[in-house]
Amino acid sequence: MGVVGNCSYLAYIDTRANVKWMCMPRFDSSFLFGSLLDEEKGGHFYIQPSGESYSARQYYIPNTNVLCTEFTCSDGRFVVKDCAPRMRIYERQFRPLMLVRKIELLEGEPSVRISCQPRGDYGLLVPESVIASNHIRYLNLDQQVRLTTDIPLSYIQKEQSFVLDQDRYLVLTYGEPLEAPLQHTAEEFIRKTVQDWQAWIKSSYLPDIYQEEIIRSALVLKLHQYEDTGGIIASGSTSLPEFHDSTRNWDYRYCWFRDAHYTLRAFNQIGHFEELEKYFDFIYNILRNAENSLQPLYSITGDKKLYESTRDLDGYMGNKPVRTGNKAYIQSQHDVYGQVLVSLLPLYTDKRLVFLQKDSFRKVVPWLLGQIERTLSEPDAGLWEFRSQVQVHTYTLLFHWAGAKAAYKIAALFGDQDLMHKSQQLAVAADRLIQQTYDPQKRLFTQAIGTANLDASTLAMITMDYLDHHSEKAKWHIEALEKELLTEQGLFYRYKHYDDFGFPESTFLVCAFWYVDALACTGRVEDAVRNLDRLLRYSNHLGIFSEDATGDGSQWGNFPQTYSHVGLINAACRIARKLDKADFL
Repeated sequence: MGVVGNCSYLAYIDTRANVKWMCMPRFDSSFLFGSLLDEEKGGHFYIQPSGESYSARQYYIPNTNVLCTEFTCSDGRFVVKDCAPRMRIYERQFRPLMLVRKIELLEGEPSVRISCQPRGDYGLLVPESVIASNHIRYLNLDQQVRLTTDIPLSYIQKEQSFVLDQDRYLVLTYGEPLEAPLQHTAEEFIRKTVQDWQAWIKSSYLPDIYQEEIIRSALVLKLHQYEDTGGIIASGSTSLPEFHDSTRNWDYRYCWFRDAHYTLRAFNQIGHFEELEKYFDFIYNILRNAENSLQPLYSITGDKKLYESTRDLDGYMGNKPVRTGNKAYIQSQHDVYGQVLVSLLPLYTDKRLVFLQKDSFRKVVPWLLGQIERTLSEPDAGLWEFRSQVQVHTYTLLFHWAGAKAAYKIAALFGDQDLMHKSQQLAVAADRLIQQTYDPQKRLFTQAIGTANLDASTLAMITMDYLDHHSEKAKWHIEALEKELLTEQGLFYRYKHYDDFGFPESTFLVCAFWYVDALACTGRVEDAVRNLDRLLRYSNHLGIFSEDATGDGSQWGNFPQTYSHVGLINAACRIARKLDKADFL
């Protein structure tokens, strides 16, 4: 599938130009189209040749999120251009809840069939459709939904074939309908959206290598920030299983501080900071309303209660349960405090940013530092969100250390001696605890204090500069993890021990990118390049990565997964810096 969006909504479109997944009005709303999780109850919105014999290819207009699905059949060729409008109007970003679909005739007179059957309340509500003069209204949904088109409406309602002898247009709207000339508006919206995305990419810093992959990853990441509030979601999908029959089916349409930290770091790598500025507004509202702690995740509007429930849907490839909501919001994941501090650090310290709220550090930094102090040696569920086990995780301790270091830099900038002293004390205390996770026999840092289990997340000890890149400890740590967690294909397991749902069967893609990043850090640049080249094969035909992968090339887990695209950007940029330094020397 390809993905289009405008930072208000996302739509997933397959190579038959069928909208397989689209939630409105928010990322975490019920789907309007959801055949990704249930072919019968999910509804559909497809544009395809009438006959069964045809070929299709899918591609993006270069440096944009405007998707093209091109069909070749016996009687001609045509392309469906899908666009979620996004442009600057009156000095504001215009991002309507609207999907523009242009059917562009390329050759001949192909026969085409169209169907538009939206659904509400996760498939429970089948709206009544009413034909007007130039649009179809779908009734009984939360907002008015309209399909405005210059195609005979009877053909669409009856799903009847017709000859495509000219370009045609369809505009689906949620809420405010289209009250403007159809063809002119559609063409203008597509043109201006292409310009908007291409201008954003043009303003990006890119290394000389892996540019195409970094560009696509950046465009995918951008789609996952809900610009209205600044919240950043982990993925736009729910319940795509980690592997077949795993029951590891989770709703990722929420804002994890952890995922946001990595996403913002990737944006910073390519010279974009507007996302961080929007994120500050999101996080500041949450911090102001926080009482004694932070949850690991919130909704895109900062809602706390993300009640997890199951839906009566078939599931992707029959994989149940289909979950909405995420029970992880009740967990303790103490790495969040350090992640927020590290994420916000550039706002206070980077001279390129004119951040008008720099005085906010007086409220934000001491409170977050106080939470690090409170939870320093407390066990938690960890970044993998174990549901029946708590430990003092090495990864959490690492972010206690990194968060305290970030707080020290902010305090030093403003000359706050007391805050500097407290930050330094906490960094030293976190370091002492981290040393308790070291296994001298295996010559590595384990998953948590008191366990022998290995964990790919400890690669961050190298990539976050806790371990000296040229030290023997860094070298040994990577080698020990390679022996147990690395696959023949260059993929990397999170861990291999038994957890709440059994033994993992698929690998977590970001772990493989972390591995590449760590290789480059320690000077194994040729190994890093070779492994990154192998990992690129695990994207789909458009360069989009899922959450998990198996050795046969199958994509599993939620899709697209921001973690994976962040990992690619960070690993590629690290390799580029190492190669640049080598060329200079």
